[in-house]
Amino acid sequence: MPRQVPQVQWTTLQNRTSDYLKLYVLKVFFSNKYITAQVFHTPTRTVAAAACSQEKDLMEKMESHSDCAAAAKIGQVLANRLKEKEIPAIHFSYTKDQRYHGKLKALVDGIREHGISFVG
Repeated sequence: MPRQVPQVQWTTLQNRTSDYLKLYVLKVFFSNKYITAQVFHTPTRTVAAAACSQEKDLMEKMESHSDCAAAAKIGQVLANRLKEKEIPAIHFSYTKDQRYHGKLKALVDGIREHGISFVG
């Protein structure tokens, strides 16, 4: 009986380094009640900036915490926090189950309107 060699998935150097070169990555989570957006610093795996519709200051200013207007407001707040930390550009890639419309589009447009550019 021949010995079966396990299949190893080899990645190229370009694939391994491309994820590392995306310094700041935007992660977004939409629950039924709230919206959360975080920007991670990839090399150190720490959160560089975050904004959530559960924050006390934001809850008082918003009528709803999970609609498109709330997503745009979260995008504006996150962009201001990124400017304070002098982060000019971030990377964002959405998954197949997320379509670029509605709340996701409002959040990204809110970030773009305040001068943060998207790379990659």
